[in-house]
Amino acid sequence: MANVPPPSSDPWTYSLRLPNDPRAARISRATLRAVLASHGMAELTDTAELLTCELVTNAVRHSDGPAQLRIRHLCESRLRVSIWDTNPTIPAPFDAPPSRLDRFTALTEAAASLDATSGRGLLIVRLCADNWGGYPLADDLFGISGKLLWFELTPQQHAYEIAA
Repeated sequence: MANVPPPSSDPWTYSLRLPNDPRAARISRATLRAVLASHGMAELTDTAELLTCELVTNAVRHSDGPAQLRIRHLCESRLRVSIWDTNPTIPAPFDAPPSRLDRFTALTEAAASLDATSGRGLLIVRLCADNWGGYPLADDLFGISGKLLWFELTPQQHAYEIAA
């Protein structure tokens, strides 16, 4: 087994520009896996990969332009993953801050949609992430527009079992 460095306490950021292509989700997962392993945060990999794949898939599906994956280490070992895309529409409930009862609301929605075969990606993010959100990007902000959806994970608080 290779030596894995301990998690760094210093913030770091990686960005990856993704074309509007169905392979973007697979490429983003591989990138995320390599980054987390390199920074000693491998315990977050499974959940982070799942949630990243959901957000990247939505970006490819619901926008016409490129997307960008940003992986950031924040203080206290928090991981923030954000996805920018060119579609300015922020889907509910990412258009408002999560409420204290959001996990309960998300579980209720999951139970009501057990037979659904699509459209549950953001629900999975709400169930598994420690924090999440979204905001619009105006045309004048760095010359880009669209929206940014994000989620955060922290070690030992990221794993939630979803009963099937």
